[in-house]
Amino acid sequence: MSLVQLYVPTEVSRAIVYEIGQLNMIQFRDLNSKVNEFQRSFVKELRRLDEIERQYNFFKKELDQRSIPVKTYPYLNEMQNIVPQSEIDTHVENGKLLEDRVSQLIDSTESLYYKQKDLKQLKYSIQSVGNFFGTNSGPQQESGDDALLAQLEAGGISDLRDPSFISGVINRDKVFTLQQILWRVLRGNLYYHSEELAEPIYDVKTNTYVDKNSFIIFSHGTIVYERIKKICESLDADLYKVDSTNELRSEQLREVDSKLADISTVLSQTENALNSELIAISKDLSKWWEIVAREKAVYKIMNKCNYDDSRKALIAEGWIPSDEVQTLTSTIKSSTASQSIPTIINVLETSRTPPTYHRTNKFTAAFQNICDAYGIATYREVNPGLPTIITFPFMFAIMFGDLGHGFILTLAAFALVYNEKKLGAMKRDEIFDMAFTGRYILLLMGIFSMYTGFLYNDIFSKSMTLFKAGWEWPENFEIGESIEAKRTGTYIMGLDPTWHGSENALLFTNSYKMKLSILMGYLHMSYSYCFSLTNYLHFKSMIDIVGNFVPGLLFMQGIFGYLSLCIVYKWSIDWFAIEKQPPGLLNMLISMFLSPGTVEEPLYSGQSTVQVFLLLIALICVPWLLLAKPLYFKRKFAQEAHQYQQLPNDDNEDEHNTDNNQEDEEDHEEHTFGDIMIHQVIHTIEFCLNCVSHTASYLRLWALSLAHAQLSTVLWSMTIGGAFGKTGIVGVIMTVALFAMWFVLTVVILVIMEGTSAMLHSLRLHWVESMSKFFEGEGTLYEPFGFRNLLEGVF
Repeated sequence: MSLVQLYVPTEVSRAIVYEIGQLNMIQFRDLNSKVNEFQRSFVKELRRLDEIERQYNFFKKELDQRSIPVKTYPYLNEMQNIVPQSEIDTHVENGKLLEDRVSQLIDSTESLYYKQKDLKQLKYSIQSVGNFFGTNSGPQQESGDDALLAQLEAGGISDLRDPSFISGVINRDKVFTLQQILWRVLRGNLYYHSEELAEPIYDVKTNTYVDKNSFIIFSHGTIVYERIKKICESLDADLYKVDSTNELRSEQLREVDSKLADISTVLSQTENALNSELIAISKDLSKWWEIVAREKAVYKIMNKCNYDDSRKALIAEGWIPSDEVQTLTSTIKSSTASQSIPTIINVLETSRTPPTYHRTNKFTAAFQNICDAYGIATYREVNPGLPTIITFPFMFAIMFGDLGHGFILTLAAFALVYNEKKLGAMKRDEIFDMAFTGRYILLLMGIFSMYTGFLYNDIFSKSMTLFKAGWEWPENFEIGESIEAKRTGTYIMGLDPTWHGSENALLFTNSYKMKLSILMGYLHMSYSYCFSLTNYLHFKSMIDIVGNFVPGLLFMQGIFGYLSLCIVYKWSIDWFAIEKQPPGLLNMLISMFLSPGTVEEPLYSGQSTVQVFLLLIALICVPWLLLAKPLYFKRKFAQEAHQYQQLPNDDNEDEHNTDNNQEDEEDHEEHTFGDIMIHQVIHTIEFCLNCVSHTASYLRLWALSLAHAQLSTVLWSMTIGGAFGKTGIVGVIMTVALFAMWFVLTVVILVIMEGTSAMLHSLRLHWVESMSKFFEGEGTLYEPFGFRNLLEGVF
């Protein structure tokens, strides 16, 4: 990475920054970090653009509420040149006009909806009152209304004619609450009647239809009626004045129906006008928004720049890949804006730490994201993303090894890869987007799982006899008799199918996979630890090689490298041929520390001498690892202090040192001997303990592989395995039904759930067990200025 400085003439600064944004290759430094954001040079322009974005957000919200899609093609790919300032001014004016127009239509629509709601509720209240009086009228000669009032007066509720009753509409879920409150407040001195409305009422505030009830309340006394009104209004009930006689109610109902018809007509026309306006906006909204978003991004970058003393040029600094400096220079020189007034580009010498940049493509990007999620690599240290491409899916495959399940995973990943252009243009939810982004990871995980499943000779918990077996069962035996297979040779590749179904199959595969996990962990940690040597050599840190790498390598190889070598050596011996019992390696390793020089079950001749020698080396490496680096820096600090005392007190030199210190104060910290000693003590303790815990952590490869195989066997035997013994129609139905059950459970449990578990364990092995051996992760991510994905998440 290189630090470039640009002198951009003020007249063409906007155009030049726009050209740089299209290149997407410079990460600008904020030269005004100590200046308040509201005091920078282009705050006025940004505020105006913020106002336009607020208007566009308002349009987008209204479009979403009415389910009107926004047209995004082909506008987003058409803009190659900077938009003139006059067009930005046009967008500002049009945005204000459109917002006023849409707001007026929305206000009119809401007002009409409120009126329509009131008229509908009044209509249902009138009908409810008419139904009530009609239903409760007696056979007397009096009219229905007068008869009911007479009955109520006879019951003790008098003085009902002025006002005679209270009617209104309330939400259905508050009806019971209203009844309880009225009963307790009025001590039962009321008559209450309620009916459900024939249709839900549209609520413009919540944009939903609400179920409501009409109600009629009879009581006595003006004060009581006022109290009832306050209670109803507190529960958001709408009260309506309904006439007490049948003739007046009929006239009132006719007026309401007439008004409803008129409002419905006006409302329909207003809705059509609003929808037409929004549809017209939806066709160009994405293009307008992209223009404004680019303009806003340009001014944000210009706010990070400084003016020169004459304020005729903007001074900008930024990080760029060194091999892209020539591309930047040629692009700016060939731009139209630089033809009249040239832009000066300088490459600066600096001691600042640049951001970390790793070039990726669609295949490697997901693997790099796995490592970046743990931490951004320090500038120019070894990038763990490259070996992760192979080791991550392979570690997963060791735990997930099954030829059939791997084939299902491969098919699903291949579908994502094959349709990546179509799926990439779609709007995806969060879960599906994770799978789509990691489609190449899933593809390699599936392919590697098929390979390890082939080695395990395991396909949906069943074995395959692809080659001649290395064991042979006797031809003549009695049922129930315990038989033993005879060794006839060696199976060409993978696990011999004869082991499947044998009584000691689980014992054999457990021992085999457990030791294989230890070997895989040893190899993974060893090559990861060697990356630290690459870092030390690149940064020319000999003290880290001598004080960290060499003692750490001797400690790890002297113990766990020796254990791995013993595992392979034990496999290479035919113990039955020499008629000896193979020794237990775990007890051997424990006794190596607890009783040095004592070997109860020797694996090879001279074993006690070798183990004592390796133990001494490991014991020497601990103080070596603890003291070598701190003592080196203590001596170095003493020499620097002695040389500093002998320097003359020169003011010019002090000023020069002060300038250098000001340049590097953001990137460097002073470390004392105590800091280094504490850091080294922690490092030594962690390294020695982690050598043990990390090696044991790789046993998860064996444990999850065993769990996956056993779960697959149980699922087969409990579903489709029980259907093959049936015949006839019952057998066909059972086979089809149980096959469907087996397939669904296989995909959901064994592929998705077990696959997710194995993937997380593989992720842990890389983050903790592998990357902790060499990875510092103290870098900052390279984020160049560009116009890509400015509206990501908006549409």
